[in-house]
Amino acid sequence: MVFFLFMIKALYPGTFDPVTEGHLDVLSRASDLFDQVVVAVSAGNSFKETTFDLPTRVSLVKDNLNRFQNVSVEPFSGLLVDYAKNKGAKVLVRGLRAVSDFEYEFQMAQMNRHLDSKLETIFLMPNEKYFYTSSQLIKQVHLYGDHETNLVPPNVLTALRKLTQTTNDQELG
Repeated sequence: MVFFLFMIKALYPGTFDPVTEGHLDVLSRASDLFDQVVVAVSAGNSFKETTFDLPTRVSLVKDNLNRFQNVSVEPFSGLLVDYAKNKGAKVLVRGLRAVSDFEYEFQMAQMNRHLDSKLETIFLMPNEKYFYTSSQLIKQVHLYGDHETNLVPPNVLTALRKLTQTTNDQELG
């Protein structure tokens, strides 16, 4: 009897600025589907300015991975398809909250397929309680008020509150 042993490695890329409970929900689903999942935190690009720097974003994600046995986090820069090839990943995981996400994600998946026909993209939907959640909305709510949303992990809430305090101190000083 011959057994073939291979592991399917997936990348879950994003800026994670900051990581939300919706991201972690998608990650949990991906963790159940693949042997190994790497959360690939993008250094960003000239089109998307981030609130938190790369080491902070990586740290905020990393602090929430203790419940996953097969998940790691790494920063990356450059083209995602090149990073995926370098890591030996066969699948990209993308979260879809609403139909409005699909058009952009579809275009990205098609370009990635054009650049590397062996790299597959799968779309996972988070729990419905996270459909309206986006990092941008989370930042707006937390940076302009102290509202408890239960949409970010505790370490992210602490980081947002610290950022808000620093911003308020600078405006007053």
